[in-house]
Amino acid sequence: MTDTVKAALAQIDLIVGDVAGNAAKIIDYAVRARDAEGADIVVFPELSICGYPPEDLLFHAGLRHDVEAALAQIRDQVSGIAILLGFPEYADGHIYNACAVLRDGETLAHYRKQLLPNYSVFDEERYFTAGKGPAVFKLNGIRFGLNICEDIWSPGPIGANRAAGAECVFVINGSPFEVQSQENRENEVRQRVRETDIPVVYVNHVGGQDELVFDGGSFVMDAAGEIVYRARSFEESMQTVVLEGTAQGVSPERGRIARADDTVARVYQALVLGTGDYVSNHGFPGVIVGLSGGIDSALVLAIACDAIGADRVRAVQMPFRYTSTISQEDSAKQAEMFDVRYDVIPIEPMYEATIRQLQPVLGVTEPDATEENIQARCRGLLLMAISNKTGRMLLTTGNKSEMAVGYATLYGDMAGGFAPIKDCSKSLVFELARYRNTLGEAIPERVITRPPSAELRPDQKDTDSLPDYAILDPILEAFIEDDLSVAEITAQGYDRDIVIRTLEMVKRNEYKRRQAPPGVRISSRAFGRDWRYPITSGYQFPQ
Repeated sequence: MTDTVKAALAQIDLIVGDVAGNAAKIIDYAVRARDAEGADIVVFPELSICGYPPEDLLFHAGLRHDVEAALAQIRDQVSGIAILLGFPEYADGHIYNACAVLRDGETLAHYRKQLLPNYSVFDEERYFTAGKGPAVFKLNGIRFGLNICEDIWSPGPIGANRAAGAECVFVINGSPFEVQSQENRENEVRQRVRETDIPVVYVNHVGGQDELVFDGGSFVMDAAGEIVYRARSFEESMQTVVLEGTAQGVSPERGRIARADDTVARVYQALVLGTGDYVSNHGFPGVIVGLSGGIDSALVLAIACDAIGADRVRAVQMPFRYTSTISQEDSAKQAEMFDVRYDVIPIEPMYEATIRQLQPVLGVTEPDATEENIQARCRGLLLMAISNKTGRMLLTTGNKSEMAVGYATLYGDMAGGFAPIKDCSKSLVFELARYRNTLGEAIPERVITRPPSAELRPDQKDTDSLPDYAILDPILEAFIEDDLSVAEITAQGYDRDIVIRTLEMVKRNEYKRRQAPPGVRISSRAFGRDWRYPITSGYQFPQ
């Protein structure tokens, strides 16, 4: 007779700081895993009690009390099933990123994360003390080891588990989405499996937390390095996998293997999930989008409607003398497509009143960026007034290309509470718009095919101020995400003067980015928690 363990993989959306709510959700899933699925163990993600990442909330004494109370509640209220969950452990004047296996009021295993990531969006060394040594426990005759997220990216921790007798390893994770993240995880785990010849059960968070989106993608990999189960990304789920112990080792039974969507589809799903969770977790009744007739605001409107439902979205068009008839027609058409409330508020009276008020101070001058910014700020004022009065959050519509070079107006089009496409280059925005239309027409085709324009002066085009996006975006990616020098970027075939001009624009507009709202991170380096360039800088790019 073989030993078997039926494991339920709880890929769930948890809220940072809502310890009571997270504990209630963990209890609910544990009971369902036991009663409906007949599971022997239910596995939850990293720091599931407090949510991930809790950041400086970890230093608050009240959180420690809440976590300890929640652990006691779960231990006392759930029996008949083992529960593997993550939590911050406060002990001996230190904080550990820990996990435990609880069953029938007892602790079967306890483990502290050994490898603390301190790069990119991670700064765990600020908070946690590294644990030491493996943790192995037996369940239904099978010996299991425990790892937490970063541990699996190095041979040491899983190797220690294997040496301690583990026949299979549970890895709980808080691994955020970025392009190619799922492939990278599976490749890394496959390397660990080949080194140890033992299967891995990998459970990840799902949901949005400020700038980060956790895409789930939980999976089980057998000892041969083959995926035998994969959860759908970007949605909550709880599926069971049977782990069978034999003389040859543990063999996971094959289950459903969700298809991995292409890159653009996954990015769009990340934007929808991140936006929806941000709005809902903050309790906003809905959102407002300033709809210009351009592709950025059109994409943001589609994301908002997909994220929270069109009934919670309002669109506002604010035309001026430079707003083309086409832009007004396309805005109205898209609002009608989604059946969102659509208001039109011309800004000409506000603009003229502002110019008159400034004339005694500035005199009569030739129009320049000042007048363009006044238009954007009139629009920002109107949108924020509607936001304040209705309680709906204003979504900012700027993209990464614009934010990089400062092609945006502080207190104007940068106003708002959340920026869904903040980490999407203009080139990617076009791809996302085309992708969204494959799911059903959502963005008028003319919006996608027209040359981009801010429409702040007659016949304006983005290329009047910026290099063509086909040139600009690769230069920005090389600098921002790959940290390449002027010489290295130029060696890729780009004009040296354009490269230097672009990088200078990035440098001098850091002050704007520091004042921008948060937005969904989808790249390996976004403007936000993993971009820390100085505002005041004497650095000069080589001429």
